[in-house]
Amino acid sequence: MQTPGSMVTGIVFAPLGLVLVFVAAITPQWREGQTRLTGVAGAEPLVLLRSDGLWESCLQVAQSELKQCWPVAGAYQGDPRVRLSQGLVLSSLFLCGAGIVLASVGVRCWTDLPLRGVAAAGGALVALSGLLSLTAVGVYTHGLGALGQAPPRWTPHRLPRLSLHPAGSLYFGWVGGFVQVLGGAALLLSFRIRPQCPSCGLCSQPKDKQDTEVYEITC
Repeated sequence: MQTPGSMVTGIVFAPLGLVLVFVAAITPQWREGQTRLTGVAGAEPLVLLRSDGLWESCLQVAQSELKQCWPVAGAYQGDPRVRLSQGLVLSSLFLCGAGIVLASVGVRCWTDLPLRGVAAAGGALVALSGLLSLTAVGVYTHGLGALGQAPPRWTPHRLPRLSLHPAGSLYFGWVGGFVQVLGGAALLLSFRIRPQCPSCGLCSQPKDKQDTEVYEITC
């Protein structure tokens, strides 16, 4: 039997979306920024690059190999939006993995007829995981520069200003979430497709004719 195009699309897009969201989750480039530290008069200012992810933060000296990463901590780790994004991403990865397993069983490329209901159930999980991924990225993006920032206080010394902006991992999350939704929707469409089996003669004959026996009588 030829596998329906919607099933093929879903079974390809779902793992692709899972990989993209997983890459976004483990990389520390959800937001990044830089600041200049002025030293001794006449010396070139030192440029520091800061990047934050869901589970890791990094600090690097520009144009050098000096880089230090550490697990998120402090006010940034305790920020409700960061914690919510972490939970949504983990839930998305789990649901997408379960949906891919169900969809793989439902497609059943090794048999004549696919299990359309199982494939559609897998598609529903994949689509839901995509929505969770998009929600996590949206929550994190909203007020991105203020995540983990303590209320401003008066200090006798002016601190260097660090301007933060969205980074590459966020875009992986956006694209991965959309791909998951598309893959899940394609698998859901398979529930309405009636499989055709033109190579099977019995499938094209009416049921009453299949059960009718023909006898030849000669005189």
